[in-house]
Formats: sequence, structure tokens, C-alpha cells
Amino acid sequence: MAAFAAAVHAGQARAVGVSNFGAAEMRAAHAALARHGVPLATNQVRYSLLDRGPEVDGVLDACRELGVTLLAYSPLEQGLLTGKYTPDALPAGPRADAAWFAPANVAAAQPVLAVLRAIAAAHGVEPATIALAWLMAKPGVIPLPGATRGEQAGSNAKALHVTLSAADVAALDAATEPWRVAR
Repeated sequence: MAAFAAAVHAGQARAVGVSNFGAAEMRAAHAALARHGVPLATNQVRYSLLDRGPEVDGVLDACRELGVTLLAYSPLEQGLLTGKYTPDALPAGPRADAAWFAPANVAAAQPVLAVLRAIAAAHGVEPATIALAWLMAKPGVIPLPGATRGEQAGSNAKALHVTLSAADVAALDAATEPWRVAR
């Protein structure tokens, strides 16, 4: 952290962020940087409707307490939250061998996708847009979605213009409660 702080002071970096730090590691990094007068800006961790670990492992609370932005990677779970995959339409290529895309896991996500589809229809957007809007409704969280095509980027960008109601957020929270476990 001292080297990162030195880079900030030398004008070589504007901010310092970390990735996959647990709450204790993040607190230690924050304290080390603070000794040099540099804030910890971000912690990039996996966070989505199907990976709600940061809510229970202390990372999200620590981010909020320390004023650190949580950057949520894999917010669409590699396409699973787009509705693209079903037990009858599993991915091909490298994803076909991933445990995450096993038929049982894809099947377990279908009730979540049903809620996403219903809320998406009410807002006139795609399910992926709602999955991103759910993360954006969480204070201090910014999703980092990937896109391989322009239409995906456009769908992702629509999340900036979607405001979920408290009922929408509650429905998504309830549907994904089984994924609210510490890693």
C-alpha cells in the first residue's frame, strides 16, 4: 500500500483500488493508505443476484463504513442472468464445462429469471438491464458488466435509466435469498 500511495503522490495514479479483498484485508489496506493520506477508492468483488456474498461476509458493510466503492464484477453471471441459458439451452464452448453452467445450477436460477423477466417487462427492458439496475439500487455499488456486442452494451447502458421500486428490489431480494451466503 505504501508503494501505491507513493504512486498517487508522484502523480502516477489518481486512486488506489483492490480486488477480491475480504473485509479484514480491506480494512488493513484502508488503514495503511490512510497513514500516507491516500484513500482506498474501490474493492472489486464478485456480486450479483446469484452471488450475494458481499452482503453477508462483511465486505459490503466495510465498503460503506470506509467510503469505498464496491465494483461488482460478473454482475450478469457470465450470461446466466440474461435469460440466454436454460436447462434446455446450455452454453457451448468453454462455459459448457464450467460447474456454474451445470444443468442443475441453470435450473436453480430459473425462478430468479422469472422474476427478472416480469420486472423487465414492466419496465420495457431486458432481464439483464434489471439485474444491473438491482445492483445500482444498492448504495455504493457499481456493476461492471461485460459486452461482446453493441446490443449488449446498449442493454447494459439502459440500466442507467431504470429506477426500481422498493417492491421490485424486495421481489428480487426474496427470489435470490438462497444465494445470500458467505463465500
